[in-house]
Amino acid sequence: MAITAGGDLGAGDLAGKRILVPESRDLDLFAGMMEQHGAETIRCPMVKILDLDDPAPARQWLETLLGEGFDDIVLLTGEGLRRLMKVARAIDREADTVAAIGRARVFVRGPKPVKALREIGCTPYKSAPAPTTDGVIAALATEDLAGRRVGVQLYPDNPNEPLLDAVRARGGLPVAVTPYRYANDSETGAVQAAIREMAEGRIDFVAFTASPQVRRLHEVADACGLGDAFREGFARTRIAAVGPVVAEAVEAAGGTVAVSPESTFHMKPLVNAIRKLLADGAG
Repeated sequence: MAITAGGDLGAGDLAGKRILVPESRDLDLFAGMMEQHGAETIRCPMVKILDLDDPAPARQWLETLLGEGFDDIVLLTGEGLRRLMKVARAIDREADTVAAIGRARVFVRGPKPVKALREIGCTPYKSAPAPTTDGVIAALATEDLAGRRVGVQLYPDNPNEPLLDAVRARGGLPVAVTPYRYANDSETGAVQAAIREMAEGRIDFVAFTASPQVRRLHEVADACGLGDAFREGFARTRIAAVGPVVAEAVEAAGGTVAVSPESTFHMKPLVNAIRKLLADGAG
C-alpha cells in the first residue's frame, strides 16, 4: 500500500526501530534522516555507480548528438545525463552538448532527470505519467516519431528492449547509450549478516532507494546458500520502496512493499512515509 506522509509526526517516532539502509551514494544523508527521528540504522551499501571502464560508447553517442543531432532524447536517469556531461567536459564539448540537448525534445522518466536537466539550464519537453518504462512508453504513444533520430539513455543491467521497440513502433530510429556501470559496494559478509538479521526478525524495515540494491541482496543470498533465509527475511521484514521501479524489483524478488511515497519519489518523502505508517499504528 502507498502511504502519503503527513499529520502530526513526533521528533522521535522512529525510536527503537532498526532500519537496514542499502543506499550507497547518499548513505550518510539518508541514514541521518532516519537517525534524527530516533532510528538505529544498519548501513550496508549495496551498489556503487562508476564511470565506464571504456568511455568510447558514451563518446560515440555524444558525437552523434553533436554531429547529426537527435530530434528527441529519452532520459531514464539523472545519473545518466551527469555521466554524459562528464564525458562531454573531458572532450571539451560541454557547451556544444548543452546546446544540442536544448535543441531536442527531451522526454524524461521522472524527477531525477528533470533535476539533472535543470543543472545544465535545460527543461524537459514531456515527463512520463509514471516514473517507469511503461510510463515513458505512454509518453511517447501520442508522438509521431517517423524518421526522427531518438537518443535513448539507458541504465546498467537493463537493455530495455520494450522501450526501444516502442520508439521503433512510432517510426523512430533509437540510438541507445548506457553511460555508467554498477559495481558491488558492500562486502559480501556484511550483506550475508543483513540477510540473517532479517530472517531472525531483528530488522524492522529495509529501505530500498534503487532496484539494483534489491538484486544485489538476492544475488548474495543465492550465491552464499542463504536462499531460505532471504525468503524468510523478505517475508517478515517490512519493506519501504522509494518508487514504483523499486517496488517492481521488490515484488520480482518475492517481497511485498509495506510503504512507499505516493507521488514524490525521493529519500525524504520515503522517510516520512515510514514515519506515517508507524504513527498510524502499524508499528
